[in-house]
Amino acid sequence: MIQFSAVTQRYPGREALRDVSCEIGTGERVAVTGHSGAGKTTLLKLAAGIERASAGSVVVHGQNLAALGETALAVLRRRIGFVFQDHKLLFDRNAHENVALPLQVSGFTRAEMQRRVRASLDKVGLLGREKAMPVALSGGEQQRLCIARAIVNRPAILIADEPTGNLDAESARAIVELFSSFNQVGVTVLISSHDEASLERLGGRRITLAQGALVA
Repeated sequence: MIQFSAVTQRYPGREALRDVSCEIGTGERVAVTGHSGAGKTTLLKLAAGIERASAGSVVVHGQNLAALGETALAVLRRRIGFVFQDHKLLFDRNAHENVALPLQVSGFTRAEMQRRVRASLDKVGLLGREKAMPVALSGGEQQRLCIARAIVNRPAILIADEPTGNLDAESARAIVELFSSFNQVGVTVLISSHDEASLERLGGRRITLAQGALVA
């Protein structure tokens, strides 16, 4: 489902990934680990088509991302849910409106948006908080809101960058259980983390990076 072949990613003044080759199969549950600055976030962004590789190839759903035009890439991204480390919530919109954003971009009808948003909020335990503004939510609730937004398009792949990084132990446990529940119904889950307790709870396979290289 996701295949990296000799992938290198360069930014001005540094090399974030170097000659990385790995594969993530359909329905797998995979954690990307490594020290801060190891390249975890870069690998996730490449897998989601948010960035394009400097060298090598990234193939998702059988499509080489480097060969896709912007329109085709945008369509592919709708099949991938991404939970950002810094949330990227819109604080001038309530929970319902934040989750609805991907559907508005995709051109869904109002009725279908209502149905999907409510279903997504229900899955993450926020169905009663549709009108709440993000600032009124706890850190764990904000993270669950981000997950609801990531799954509202019913993606085949769910990617999360350090989803438990700023949460207390109880909230982190609940978030990991959420990802596990999505994986149990066939969603491919790819998570970066340095939290050993969360990694143990998530299970599945691990990919370890060090200074931009795949080491395990």
